[in-house]
Amino acid sequence: MLLSRPNITIRPALACAALVFGLAQPGSAAAQDGVLTYRMGRDTVAIERFSRSATRFSGEMVTRRGPTVTRTSYDFTLANGRLTAAVFKSMQADGSPPTRGPVEQRFTFGADSVTRTVLASDGQTSQAFAAANAFPALPVYVYAPYAILNDAVRRGARGDVPQVGLAGNRVGTIGLEPMPDGTMRLRGAPYAMLLRFAQDGHVEMTDGSFTTNKAIGTQAAGAVDIAALAKTMKPVANLSPRMTAFAAFAQGPITINYGSPAVRGRTVWGGTLVPFDTIWRTGANEAAHLATSKTIQLGDMTLAPDLYTLWIQHTRTATWLIVNKQVGQWGTAYDAANDIGRVAMQLAPTPEHVEDFTVTIRSLGGPRGAFDFAWDDKVATAAFMVRP
Repeated sequence: MLLSRPNITIRPALACAALVFGLAQPGSAAAQDGVLTYRMGRDTVAIERFSRSATRFSGEMVTRRGPTVTRTSYDFTLANGRLTAAVFKSMQADGSPPTRGPVEQRFTFGADSVTRTVLASDGQTSQAFAAANAFPALPVYVYAPYAILNDAVRRGARGDVPQVGLAGNRVGTIGLEPMPDGTMRLRGAPYAMLLRFAQDGHVEMTDGSFTTNKAIGTQAAGAVDIAALAKTMKPVANLSPRMTAFAAFAQGPITINYGSPAVRGRTVWGGTLVPFDTIWRTGANEAAHLATSKTIQLGDMTLAPDLYTLWIQHTRTATWLIVNKQVGQWGTAYDAANDIGRVAMQLAPTPEHVEDFTVTIRSLGGPRGAFDFAWDDKVATAAFMVRP
């Protein structure tokens, strides 16, 4: 299922001939503006606008990631380049407060502590954390403020700092790790995105190709009206709906439950979505689960009636189906110690483009069957036999 793309117009900033973020010149009095557009393949999933001056870093993000269109605004206060306060506000598409969950989070940063106040419809709570030079956790698709961390690194600060979440009691760690290509890898956030910063310090690119969040963010000078944009966006519900493949052998059901992501113009086998040599979750979100009421012979594995998880490793020489005995986990929680075994699959061209990842369980006659994993221009097949 493809996302419907909203009608998005980014207007050039009237007062800016070129984007200069100003982090390297903290004394600059004028604010500089920019926009980050986040896409999954050809589809836009979020827009973030931001503005930076010597004492403030503010912005707003709108996303249709999930069943609704939501907005998040943020406002950071800085003194001599040091973060002293931060405020996050959650909104529905029309700007009204959310019907559930926190409405606002406020942070006050002292020399060696942080106070977080969470406002909800039924009251507010405050909590203090022992954390020096800390940084708040940022929502997904709010990446521009990481320029504050980058600026600190450029001034000689260490790469990792304490991180206080928008909820919870734990103090984590957030940091930027330099990569050989000049990008910075984000550590401690939900996704280890690659960030590229311009010479003047602003975020000009985010790359989630090597994470489970495959979104790419690109920056441009300009301005957007987030409130107006939110009205044009359509929610996408689940980007990777849960699907179930089913077949019965001698009145014994066999099923595979999996998340079904879409290609959306990206490369698949050996590309962005199924990179060479990585362990892929065989779909999206929760791990793909195989349930069988019959004993299955799959390669040299004998699988008794039970529940298993399935993983795929695609290499330049072979494509493997891996069976694992751990179940109930998210698709990033792969533990090779729980592998039962693996079997080489046949990789063949598909008759036509397969936009949504599709799993099929086929009967080959009698006790013989096959698992087909089709996506884009290829299908990987593993033959099996149901044992009496």
